[in-house]
Amino acid sequence: MVLIELLLLLSVLGHAEPRRRRDAAARGGVYEHLGGAPRRRKLYCATKYHLQIHPSGKIDGSLEEDNPLSILEITAVDVGVVAIKGLFSGRYLAMNEKGRLYASEVYNKECEFVERIHELGYNTYASRHHSTTQPPVTGGNKRRAQAKKPWFVSINGKGRPRRGFKTRGTDKASLFLPRVLGNKDHEMVLSLLEGQQHGTGHRRMRKTRQSPVKEKKSVS
Repeated sequence: MVLIELLLLLSVLGHAEPRRRRDAAARGGVYEHLGGAPRRRKLYCATKYHLQIHPSGKIDGSLEEDNPLSILEITAVDVGVVAIKGLFSGRYLAMNEKGRLYASEVYNKECEFVERIHELGYNTYASRHHSTTQPPVTGGNKRRAQAKKPWFVSINGKGRPRRGFKTRGTDKASLFLPRVLGNKDHEMVLSLLEGQQHGTGHRRMRKTRQSPVKEKKSVS
């Protein structure tokens, strides 16, 4: 009898979990991807730029659809908290104490971002450890506790990152649409993985076309 009641309880909890996640998404909640493989995505900003992570440590946006530097791996490190790594650069997206975005060679606490779901499928990514502490507000006999203003990952209309303390979660520059990889993206990933297996380099970029060299005719 006890076993039957336990099975019924587990069944109810199992059905309630997906509904709870849907409700959280509807009200602007957080993703809960704790565990599992990294998600390979492109983060397409509402300013029409793809977030890209350079091997040099630079962060910016690209208008190109097939740029390997914009292929990212998004991995959960805690409930609603993710780390974002450039697949081709091998570096992590990070934000320092001055609100500047950079690409870190190693994973550290500045690589952790709170991922939130918003309307129309857009997400925001706020630094987990850096924010602006606002002074407490007093009114009447009540005193509100200090509030923290989040610092968001943001790419402006020129493809440049904005400093965290200048951002808002409602700005177009802070809204990102996670895009699944296209056929050309998968081809680039496959080429990268094959290069790693054969030891030909783990950061293979797109092949550039070389213009044919025209031979000069000798004048007799």
